[in-house]
Amino acid sequence: FVRTGKFDEKKLLQLFVREYGYTAVNPAVFVVDENILGLVPRKMLAQFCILPLSRHENTLTVAFANPTNVSVLQELAAVTRMRIKVAVAEASVLKRCIQKLAEKDGSGALPGMGPGMESPEQNLDELVKMIETEQPDQPAQDLLRVAQETPVIKIVNMVLLESIRRKASDIFLEPWENHVRVRARVDGLLEEIIRPPKALGPALVSRIKIMSELNIAEHRIPQDGRFKVKMSEKEVDMRVSILPTTFGEKVCLRILDTSGQSHDISKLGFDEREQTIIRDCARKPHGMILVTGPTGSGKTTTLYSVLKYLDSPEVNITTVEDPVEYQLPGINQVNVKEQLGLTFPAALRSILRQDPDIILIGEIRDNTTLDIAVKAALTGHLVLSTLHTNDAASSVTRMMNMGLEPFLISSTVLMISAQRLVRRLCARCRQPAEPEKSLLEQLGVRQGEARFFSPKGCGQCRQSGYKGRTVITEILSMTPEIRDMIMKGSPAEEIKNFAHAQGMTTLRECALRKAFQGETTLEEVMRVTSEDQGIKRRSRAGEGEAAA
Repeated sequence: FVRTGKFDEKKLLQLFVREYGYTAVNPAVFVVDENILGLVPRKMLAQFCILPLSRHENTLTVAFANPTNVSVLQELAAVTRMRIKVAVAEASVLKRCIQKLAEKDGSGALPGMGPGMESPEQNLDELVKMIETEQPDQPAQDLLRVAQETPVIKIVNMVLLESIRRKASDIFLEPWENHVRVRARVDGLLEEIIRPPKALGPALVSRIKIMSELNIAEHRIPQDGRFKVKMSEKEVDMRVSILPTTFGEKVCLRILDTSGQSHDISKLGFDEREQTIIRDCARKPHGMILVTGPTGSGKTTTLYSVLKYLDSPEVNITTVEDPVEYQLPGINQVNVKEQLGLTFPAALRSILRQDPDIILIGEIRDNTTLDIAVKAALTGHLVLSTLHTNDAASSVTRMMNMGLEPFLISSTVLMISAQRLVRRLCARCRQPAEPEKSLLEQLGVRQGEARFFSPKGCGQCRQSGYKGRTVITEILSMTPEIRDMIMKGSPAEEIKNFAHAQGMTTLRECALRKAFQGETTLEEVMRVTSEDQGIKRRSRAGEGEAAA
């Protein structure tokens, strides 16, 4: 029947029953429990035309359109860790049932995974147990084979899915002496996802290298790449960095989810006053806007929001980044490639010949880049960039240490913004709290000054009590008095104190204001702004009203 392509489904079903002894079933009359459906990845259902029907102890009954495919049986047994009992059904009936399930789910999945899985962590642990242990020092061809085996692919895919589900910003795969640790950074803090055995590390790293089109035979030097994954009809970019360490190769994946990223100044957490300062400086025809802070403090996101605010058909905007994080439509973006000689200074020199109006420099790392950026700001360009300093006033000292003359700083810089990200309380489950007296004293807050809240935990915030992050900032505006102080070479502390007296809000004051409004906790304020203790907090009478 099959060879001629003119077969009758009913006769084929009878053939399987008569010759192989299988039981014929009609899957349309079964009401299958969701827990049983969740045992098999959704993608496998459509790919192999199968449907799990029932479970008895460690035996799973599965309806097949073609039960002679031994490899499918083996893969099912490996994925479910159960004995598979085969039943047969008409292909057309099975396809209709699977299609109904897909319509009911209404969501896509990463390759090799089903969205119906209720506990990814448990499934990950089970998958790890399925992998045969391999020696760490394997030839490249063996690693390639192991990395392309189904269980390894599933582990990597499920780690990606779980991290995206948690709204993580980074994934870390770290080899240690006796194990491999996989963690995700969620709202700025690290959470462990899985801890596979040491011998599994090379296969997982090789799988990520294959996805990133990197050299799997090279283990001695760092490698960088990127790839995309598709989940629920949206694409998520992954930026990959691989670094050789004592116990093997460490992998860092930066998750760049454009769908969940807002590049609107008004939606980042700045208050009205801060938004006004940023917009006013951005509208200046030339000068330099600097954003400072540690890695992961949202500096690039802030600068992208300024670019989005300025973007129009009348202006020519070009960026130089290492690497380009988010692709912005209508904006020319240059990716630095140091190994090819395309450095920040080389790219900037070429860009200035392209007659740009606005230039974004991903990071000012050396005096050459700073010198070109300042000259661009002096010659009619608006320059946006980042620095790594603890607060806004320290950026002035940092630029002087890099060899920039004080008069150039005072004549080019429009504003310097130092920022951090604090975790935002889950609005659904936050609860009133009475902070410890010692904490109030440390932060300079009076007892009863405001109503504070603490995290509780619910299903929406994964029992953490926090959901998302918001920005806190201190903005140093270049007033005539501040410019004079810079020209005189005043120290950073003196500049900060004077700016504070003129109305600048420090990082701690900004964070406290958000705690007063019920957006975050005092513990979070202390954690993020522990170094910002140089200025006594101004009285906040009238700001002590918490959110309802």
